[in-house]
Amino acid sequence: MTIGIWILGDQLSTTQAALASCKSKKIPVILIESLSYVQARPYHKQKLVLIWSAMRHFAEELSQDGYSVTYEIADNFLAPLEQWVKANNITEVRVMIPADKPFLKLIQDIEKQHFSSLKCSIKLIPNNHFLWTKEEFFNWAKGRKSLLMEYFYHESRKRSQVLMAGNKPIGGQWNYDQENRQPPKGNLHPPAAKWFEPDKITLEVIAHVNSLKIPTFGKLDSKLNKFNWGVTRTQALEVLNWFIHVRLAGFGTYQDAMLIGEETMWHSMISPYLNIGLLHPLEVIKAAEKAYQEQQIPLNSVEGFIRQVMGWREYMYGLYHYFYELPNQGLYAEQNYFHHQQPLPEFFWTGETKMNCLHQVISQLLNTGYVHHIQRLMILSNFSLIAGLSPQAVENWFHTAFIDAYDWVMQTNVIGMGLFADGGIVASKPYAASANYINKMSNYCRSCAYNYKARTGENACPFNFFYWDFLDRDRDKLAMQGRMSFILKHLDKMSLEELATIRQLARDWHLQPPGKQ
Repeated sequence: MTIGIWILGDQLSTTQAALASCKSKKIPVILIESLSYVQARPYHKQKLVLIWSAMRHFAEELSQDGYSVTYEIADNFLAPLEQWVKANNITEVRVMIPADKPFLKLIQDIEKQHFSSLKCSIKLIPNNHFLWTKEEFFNWAKGRKSLLMEYFYHESRKRSQVLMAGNKPIGGQWNYDQENRQPPKGNLHPPAAKWFEPDKITLEVIAHVNSLKIPTFGKLDSKLNKFNWGVTRTQALEVLNWFIHVRLAGFGTYQDAMLIGEETMWHSMISPYLNIGLLHPLEVIKAAEKAYQEQQIPLNSVEGFIRQVMGWREYMYGLYHYFYELPNQGLYAEQNYFHHQQPLPEFFWTGETKMNCLHQVISQLLNTGYVHHIQRLMILSNFSLIAGLSPQAVENWFHTAFIDAYDWVMQTNVIGMGLFADGGIVASKPYAASANYINKMSNYCRSCAYNYKARTGENACPFNFFYWDFLDRDRDKLAMQGRMSFILKHLDKMSLEELATIRQLARDWHLQPPGKQ
């Protein structure tokens, strides 16, 4: 039997399971850039450069380490795979199971429809880029009435003994959310993010991406919209080290804050590297825990960061696969609890809107492919929810717009957490808010054309009239969520005239031509 290894673009680790399953380096390895795959939906130009440059650098690293590496740039995956199998007399192709279900199906279809004639099989090796296997998560979830992340997070901390004193959390409590939601008061000056100048390989990929005649998202040039992400494990480790030693201490307190001109605040910026295998979650968690133990980094910052990686990231990955396996549940991706059907406004693609918060966030997204979690949840998702945008259209857009987006990342985060389109499976309440929240947690409202205090009138902020319109039009379903009862009572205090005006403003907004919103 001759074994070959097919490495996917989000599995760029020398310890990934398929490579680790073979003790010898004298095995053929293949990596493939498929043009047809990136035409299934538009992708951010910065993401295409990240993936393809990281793949090319990883292929070069494997070659230098003694592997026999084939690197193909092709219209599809099938043709180079068949040629590679024949050229190397391969009888078994090993692939680490992809994190995304659609790619798993693509691999299975390739084997079923084409590999029998080659007398070759595909062996799927369990994915080792996460802390919890699919089976372990299923065992945890089985029989539970509630799948709250907090319970999962506690179990993760216990079994890995992270920030634990025996069976109890260090510091006496499991999370420090109350300390990590401070508004950006005073003059805050977060340390700069860790960026890199593109090398020869990356410059070649940039030129290639800019030459493609396919739909893409975002901007990519040599001046204002440069590509400055890391593309190797060495660079990813530099970003992690920079965060741990320079940014982590200040991360917790202002992790929800948003400021014009301070786009990344104290955030780690490691999600793109985690999601393609250049970093492993356990080494990230251990580095943060070590910083707490040796450098006396504040516990609220360390715990808040570890919860993002050990809690939310693993939880979302587990739920994504769990929902796919549940019988009689239908496709999670098609959930639409509120029956929202409005199309995406044009400014989601351009950033050209009078709402300064959305203008700032989408403009940054166009330039870099990244905004932090509160900008995603309380600006982009919040607006999409209260404005009644189609959950499927919003989720597809998130997948297109973000450099760290994958099917397993975006479905549960957007459909469930952001839009409450699953009816409360992931979130305990809808994350809906008026402009008051945005004004509290940012300085966006100070230079906005709209009045963040006004619910009606010519300068009323759309976040306000959409918020109250959402509570009104979906009141019956919201009333079923226990945590919404208090806020719904405020509707009863509103005059019929004001409520009618709010409804009309919401309807009229959707009828405005692009550029007027």
